[in-house]
Amino acid sequence: MSGSVWRRAELLRSDIREFVRTTMPADILRKSSRHLMLNKDEYVRWMQALQSRGWGVGHWPPEYGGLGWSTLERFVFEDELGRAGCPWIIPFGVKYVGPVIYTYGSETQKQRFLPPIVSTEHWWAQGFSEPGAGSDLANLRTCAVREGDHYIVTGQKAWTTYAQWADWMFCLVRTSHEERPQRGLSFLLVDMRSAGVSVKPVRSMDMCHHVNEVWLDAVRVPVANRVGEEGGGWALAKFLLINERTYGSGLGESKFALEHLQAMATEQNDAALRSRCVELELRLLALECVSYQTLADMMAGVETGAEASLLKVRASEMYQDILEATVDALGYAGVAYDTNTLHGEGPPPMGPDDTAGILRCHLYNRAATIYGGSAEIQRNIIARSVLGQ
Repeated sequence: MSGSVWRRAELLRSDIREFVRTTMPADILRKSSRHLMLNKDEYVRWMQALQSRGWGVGHWPPEYGGLGWSTLERFVFEDELGRAGCPWIIPFGVKYVGPVIYTYGSETQKQRFLPPIVSTEHWWAQGFSEPGAGSDLANLRTCAVREGDHYIVTGQKAWTTYAQWADWMFCLVRTSHEERPQRGLSFLLVDMRSAGVSVKPVRSMDMCHHVNEVWLDAVRVPVANRVGEEGGGWALAKFLLINERTYGSGLGESKFALEHLQAMATEQNDAALRSRCVELELRLLALECVSYQTLADMMAGVETGAEASLLKVRASEMYQDILEATVDALGYAGVAYDTNTLHGEGPPPMGPDDTAGILRCHLYNRAATIYGGSAEIQRNIIARSVLGQ
C-alpha cells in the first residue's frame, strides 16, 4: 500500500477518536459499551451522527453520496469504532444492498433506493436464509413466478435480523427450476408493507428479539424491483457475501472485549486468567496480520474469496472465545442473567454494572459461527480454493 493511503487512513483514525470524545451521543455510547440493547430510534440517531460527518456511507463512491474511501480507510473506520465500544452499524442498507444497487442496479433503481439509505429514511432486511437453506443458499425454495410486470413471490425466510424494523427487504428467490440451482436465482427488492408479507418474531438464545421469520404469501413484486438479470442473483449474492465476510473480521470489537477481560484479570490478580489473556492476545495479533494482508490483496485486485472465508471463521471464533473467558471470569455472577436490565434501567442482580450485557453478548454470539455462512461451509470453501479439494 502506498504511503498516501496509509496517511489518509491514519488521519481518519484520528478523526474517529475525536468524534467519539466530542460528538458521539453519550447515552448511546454508554449503552453500547456495556453491550446493552439499543432500540431503533437510538440506531437512527447513531447513524445520523455518523452521517453528519459523511461516514455512514463513507465507503460509497462520491457520485452516490459517499466519500470514496479506500479499502483500508473502510477497514480502519470499522476497527476504530469497534475499539471504542460503539454500536454495531446495522449493515443491510449501507454495506449490503446499497453497494449491490450502485454496482449492478439500473439508473432508476439507484435514484430511487440509494438516497433513502443515506438519509436513514429506509431500513433494510436481508432475505437470504430459509429453513433448510441457510449457508447452502442454492437450495432455497422461495419462488417468484412472473405474471406480466410483476413477480408473485411465495415462501419463507428465516433468521431475518431486525425485519420488524425494516421498510424493505432484499431477497434471493427462485425464478427457475430448469438449470443448475445457482442459475435459477434472482435478486428482488421487496416492500415490507406489501400485502402478503408477515413478520413473526423469534427469540434468540439471549431471550431478546433480534431475528424473525418472514412469510411471503403471493406477494406482488414489480419486475422493476429486480436487480440484475433474471437468474443472475447468485453472482450478486457472492459479491455481497464476500464484502460481508471481509469487513466482518470484527478486530475492533475483539480488541475492546479483550481489553475489558485484561482489566478483570488485573483487578482479580488471577494468574490463570492473565495467561488466558496472553493466549487470546497472540491469536488476535495473528488475526490482525491476516486481515491487513487480505486488505493489501484486495487493493491489489487479487481475488480474496478464500481469505474472506478464513477471516469469517477465525474472527467469529476469536470473539466467542474472548466472551467465554469473560463469562468465566464473572464467576457466580455469570449465572444470574436478568434481561430486565438490558435496557439500562437498573443494575444486574450480581456482578459489575455490565454483567447483563456481557452475558447477552456471549449468548447471542454463539450464532456468530453460523450466520453469514457457517464455519463448516467456510472451511469447505477454503479447502476447495486453497487445497484444491
